[in-house]
Amino acid sequence: MSLSELRTKDVINTLDGKRLGKVMDLEFDAATGCIEALVVPGEFKVSNVFKGEKSGIVIPWQRICKIGENVILVQLEPFDLCEE
Repeated sequence: MSLSELRTKDVINTLDGKRLGKVMDLEFDAATGCIEALVVPGEFKVSNVFKGEKSGIVIPWQRICKIGENVILVQLEPFDLCEE
């Protein structure tokens, strides 16, 4: 599966049913080439737009329950929703 295919899928938190957004980036280990996390858009902040910064919610690979045809199901507690 390619990044462009992942970017079309909605990311849903199974604990509360909340839609977190679509995948905007990946984090991977340069030594192994393994994906370590997905990044979805974080809370929109006008100040970030002016600074040219993107914020996102980092979802560790271990928190992914299932990657389906249309959605990616993750399991995140509220304290897991830290933004990078």
